[in-house]
Formats: sequence, structure tokens, C-alpha cells
Amino acid sequence: MRALSHLPLSGFRVISAEQYGAGPYGTMFLAQLGADVIKIEPPGPPGKGGDTARAVGPHFLREGESLYFQAFNLNKRSLTLDLNAPEGQAVFRRLAGTAHAVANNMRGDLPDRLGLTYAALQDINPAIVCAHLSAYGRDNERARWPGYDYLMQAEAGYCLLTGDPGGEPQRMGLSMVDFITGTIHAIGLLAALVDAQRTGVGRDVDTDLLSAAVHQTSYPALWYMNEGDVTERTPRSAHPTATPSQMFRCADGWMFVMCQLPKFWTILLQRMGQEAGVAELAADPRFASNASRLANRAALTTALDAIFTQRPMAHWQALLAGHVPVAPVYGLDQALDNPWLRTTGMREAVDHPDRAQMQILANPIRIDGQRLPNRAAPLLGADTDAILAELGLAADEVADLKRAGIV
Repeated sequence: MRALSHLPLSGFRVISAEQYGAGPYGTMFLAQLGADVIKIEPPGPPGKGGDTARAVGPHFLREGESLYFQAFNLNKRSLTLDLNAPEGQAVFRRLAGTAHAVANNMRGDLPDRLGLTYAALQDINPAIVCAHLSAYGRDNERARWPGYDYLMQAEAGYCLLTGDPGGEPQRMGLSMVDFITGTIHAIGLLAALVDAQRTGVGRDVDTDLLSAAVHQTSYPALWYMNEGDVTERTPRSAHPTATPSQMFRCADGWMFVMCQLPKFWTILLQRMGQEAGVAELAADPRFASNASRLANRAALTTALDAIFTQRPMAHWQALLAGHVPVAPVYGLDQALDNPWLRTTGMREAVDHPDRAQMQILANPIRIDGQRLPNRAAPLLGADTDAILAELGLAADEVADLKRAGIV
């Protein structure tokens, strides 16, 4: 078995002019897979310089070093560099000559201005890949618009697909548009990188938050565009076409049961066996097929609630797990303290200068059956001197750049 120390992206360098969530989330995957991801950050004192995510509270390791920042920047190196200054641009172009890709998640009009495009860099590195993640794209009238995850959830229809019918619009509890767009960003970069390695020619690759958000509307989008069928909110987050596939009450909380296939309804009835009310449920013609269950979903919910509330969640988990798709409805604390995360290695610890054994989540990808290695996100500018030395800058040149506030 190949040693895990040899990671798939070892030997590849990615420069990332990024901040906040979406872009850093995607490039963190590249760093965890072995790429040397150099994060360019504006110079400045703690709390004023660097990625804006460093200042996002409420929890900090030290001034200007937030736990929020750690969530998106494991395994990277930090280079402070003023890309708005000619001297900073000179350093950046020198660095780009050593890189395989440049990534950014800036406002759509900024990559051209800051020289982050293939057109700007192909003369020094014909094989470089330039990956752009913006709110709305770089080539339209919204290019200058700032944008964030929650806005995309609103405009892409999520807020009127989430929650109970008749309730106020609701966003999802997490910034899933940021996360999926960052993932798409990384996929696009890697696809172009494979081609550049084959042909010696790089290119620009773009994605944007709103396009990614709309793309996730998936099959309901096709239902509407082809059949005029508008998917609407359903009680208890029920699936629009399969039932029972929703949340149900149990004696001490909630659980989610998903009979996505007809066989799972049959198995559900079999597993519940002699529980009170099951025989009547099995014999009721209203629930004989998925179509009839869907037409009588409210009655089915009432009938199943009456059965499930007789026992605690642990009972139903033990009875149904592995036979019928079922899961407890946890709060975030319960989800993260779930022993299953220890079993699968999804929780681990890394050392940070300000917190030994800082708790983090592992990358969900396994290589050769093993979790990817992690190290804490860097302090602001922690790697500036080392990176500039790698580029061949002399000590007096670095000192001049520091005095001028370029690095």
C-alpha cells in the first residue's frame, strides 16, 4: 500500500487570493490532498490585516485569529502581500511563475484589475490555471456586485422550499451554497490542471455562487422547466414524492424515516411487528401503495406518530437501523458528540500555537483507507519569509518590502 505521506496533489502549488468561506473551503481540500496552497493575504496588524475570516467571532485563539478561520484554512501557508501595489504585483508574478494554479474568490471585476487571469499570466507561465469564484460571474452586469451565501439561498428559491408550508421563508441552517460552490471551484481547477499537465496550456475556469445554487435545485428544476410543476414546502420536511419519508415524533424526540423505495415500507411494517397499531396500518387500503400513501400523507403521519411515540428513539434505532433508512434528529452538539464520528475518524485534533490539541473535523475523503493528514491553519504571514526566500529574494529585499508595507 502506498504510504499516505504521498498525497495525490503533492508537488503542485496553488496560489490563492481568497477570503471568508467559499473559496477557502475549496482550496482547503486541495491543501489536504497535498497541494502547497499559498494563501495571499493583505498585510496589516492583527484584526486589521489578512483574510476577513480571521476577525469573525465569537471565538478567538488570539486577537485576529478566529476559530472560524481555522474551519476553512487547514494545511495552507500564509503570505502577506499587497496586490494593489506595483511591488506586490512583481512578487506575485514571480510566485505565479512557480505555480500550477491561481485561485481567487473575489468580486467579479477584480481578477482582471489585479492580474489574476490567464491573459495576465500566460506570458510568464503558459500552463497556469486561473480559477475564479465570484458571486455572480465576471462577464455580466452583476460582476461588480458583492454577494454572499444567504442571498443566493433567497434568489435561488431555497428559502421558500425550506420550512413548513405557510411559514415565513427560511434559509438553511448552514452556508451550504458556500460549501458546494467551493467544492465546484476545486473540481473546475483540478479538471483544468489535468488538461494543462497534458497539453502545457492553462486557462481560466469560472464558477459563481448563484449558478452553483441554482444548479443544486436539480430535479425540481427540471420538473418546473419541463412540466410547469412547482415543488413546494411539505410538512415535516417530507420528500415531495416518496412517503413515508419525513420526520416523525418518538417518545423522547424526533427521527427521520425514509422509505424511498416500496420495499422499505414493507420492511418497516415487518420490523415493527406486534407494536400496537401496526396491524391496522398494514391493512389500511389508504396506505397500500406509494401513490395512495402520498395522497393520504397527513393520515399516515398521524398513524405513524401514534406508533412511534410509544417508544424512545433508541428503541426505534435499534429495531430499524440497517433495515430501514432511519436517523435520529440531533442538535449540533449531539451530532458532534456522536460516538460514530470517533469510530469513523471524523473528529481529530491538531496543535496550534495557542491551543494544544485543537479539535477539528477531518476531511471526508480517504486515501488508501486512511484519513488525510491535517495541520492547523497558519498565523497571519507565518510563511512570508520562507516563501520569499524560496523565490530567491535576498534578506535586504525582504526588509525593504516590509518597511514599505508590501508584505
